[in-house]
Amino acid sequence: MSDESPSIMSHVSIGTNDFERATAFYDAVLATVGARRIMEHPGAVAYGKMFPEFWVQVPFDGGRANTGNGVHFAFVANSKQIVHDFYTAALAAGATDDGPPGPRPEYGDPYYGCYVRDLDGHKIEATFWDVELARKLGMMP
Repeated sequence: MSDESPSIMSHVSIGTNDFERATAFYDAVLATVGARRIMEHPGAVAYGKMFPEFWVQVPFDGGRANTGNGVHFAFVANSKQIVHDFYTAALAAGATDDGPPGPRPEYGDPYYGCYVRDLDGHKIEATFWDVELARKLGMMP
């Protein structure tokens, strides 16, 4: 196994106006994709599988956390079932639906995902890319 990360990103951070509620939400939802708390600081928790990739924190400047129009965060699901598990866990934890699990042919036939809004209104997604189908369609070697 290589020590090089397959990701092009180090991490992302989102702000919250209710830290305890937000971290309880992400504890439940991110567990469905195999992520866990990797690091914790006062007012900040980082989630990941091997390193801190997704931070939930109170804004550093002490102001209100806001969402970004056109911004969303997608989490890798290893199956369609995990997309459904993510969606179900998110709704049970208080998220609002922003697109139920299903194919998204506009992103390619192998794409399957769901969208929800977290407790602060951030748009998050679970996505499964069907590698076998992509290969059959000549989209991957």
